Amino acid sequence: MYKRIINLIGEESFTKIKNTKILLVGVGGVGGFAYEALIRSGFQNITIIDKDKVEITNLNRQLVATLDTLDKAKVIVAKDKALRINENIKITAIEAFLDENNIKTLEKDFDYIIDACDTLNAKLELIKFASINNIKIISSMGVGNRLDANLIKITRLDKTCNDPLAKRLRKLVKENNLNNKIPVVCSEELPYKKGEVNSMITSPGIAGLLMVNYIINDIIKPY
Repeated sequence: MYKRIINLIGEESFTKIKNTKILLVGVGGVGGFAYEALIRSGFQNITIIDKDKVEITNLNRQLVATLDTLDKAKVIVAKDKALRINENIKITAIEAFLDENNIKTLEKDFDYIIDACDTLNAKLELIKFASINNIKIISSMGVGNRLDANLIKITRLDKTCNDPLAKRLRKLVKENNLNNKIPVVCSEELPYKKGEVNSMITSPGIAGLLMVNYIINDIIKPY
């Protein structure tokens, strides 16, 4: 099934992808697209964490959301979808909100962490976890209330702008003496509206795909 990928990047690079172990936190808007890209790109060892169930308001942008998955746990829906694409893939599904207590129970041998969660404290805990265990991490900043997907890009946490979430995270990272140069996906667009976070499919979708594209290129280093 991965013939066209192998033809593009070669067997050696594809084997590197296949053997890479990923932790993905959040399989909603951003994380759902990242997850789909991981599965279809050949990653075969993925741990997913999310506590949420599929809601009707997810139908406009989240790949786990269909009429027949409403009220089901997102991680269970996501795991089932992966196995319907590649029956040999290994998916570990954890239905939980990540916090400073349960993060200690996770395995320590991930190669990459994709932070696609919504909460500031969970993002901080993931950066700590990555630092302590020498794991590469890429984190999603705010893409809600944005409409221009052309302004979404990969940068470093210390170089973000127009992003209130990134600003708060930078402050916490500095207070905890952590690396503020980690890669992030963020938008340079000022939020279209303030207050309640709303979203269409384009911005979270592009953000999730960019995160996996970053990891793929970091693994195979094609240039």
